[in-house]
Amino acid sequence: MILSNVLYVYFLVMIVYAVVSWIPSLRGQWTTYIAMVVEPVLQPVRRIIPPLGGLDIAFLVVLIIVQWASGAIARSACGY
Repeated sequence: MILSNVLYVYFLVMIVYAVVSWIPSLRGQWTTYIAMVVEPVLQPVRRIIPPLGGLDIAFLVVLIIVQWASGAIARSACGY
């Protein structure tokens, strides 16, 4: 259950990272720390799936995988 919660928090951090990338006025020193958490996961996926016309498909793939893994862990913890 702890891993599921960690994945949920990581999902939220990724959403904040995306919002900050769209709204530059929100950027600050704190965004460097968020990038240090998110970018190491995104870089290997971007090598396989490069951005298409400004849309970072790798970001969407990682979001889906994190959500799927979180749900799978939660379901297995509940015995479903």
